[in-house]
Amino acid sequence: MKNPLESIKGTIIAGIVILIASLVILDWNEIGTTGILGDASSIYLGFMRFFHVIAGVAWIGLLYYFNFVQVPAMKAATADGTGAGISKHVAPLALLWFRWAALATWIAGAALLGANFTDAFLLRPGYEAIGIGSWMGTIMLFNVWGLIWPNQQKILGMKKATDEEKSSARRVALLASRTNTALSIPMLLLMTNGLSHRALLGL
Repeated sequence: MKNPLESIKGTIIAGIVILIASLVILDWNEIGTTGILGDASSIYLGFMRFFHVIAGVAWIGLLYYFNFVQVPAMKAATADGTGAGISKHVAPLALLWFRWAALATWIAGAALLGANFTDAFLLRPGYEAIGIGSWMGTIMLFNVWGLIWPNQQKILGMKKATDEEKSSARRVALLASRTNTALSIPMLLLMTNGLSHRALLGL
């Protein structure tokens, strides 16, 4: 029998099986009240919070990968002639997961806010922390789809561009990505703040 951990699909399936087994062993209500999934008052809210977190881990994880690993590595790889492998095979796949994880994170967050969506984005009393975090996440989402992705397409040769346009695209994409990295630090604090969760759930 093939080890499921030898493929990414098998690994994900194994994770889901372990999740289901955990839910069977543990009482769902106990999971909600003990904070494993937050202060979830329903299965829907619990799963939306889980989806928001796991998509966010993928998004921010890739953001940090680009800024702390790929960008500096590309300089060295370009210098020794091995950069083509990263730009041809690694970067496009990483950007695919990056942009869709960003959108999934935002949509799940909006679903979690539900009826409190307007209160959060208008920064009404009790929603300031989650609201500011939501605005930061929205700005970051815009940067991903409006600035980083279009310019990366030029950089990676997915769209025709002159050398001058590619040079400009590199700077725009870099600054947008660095902006997101800077915003991620306060955003993560605000979005995981216990008081913001209580406000979100009307507690």
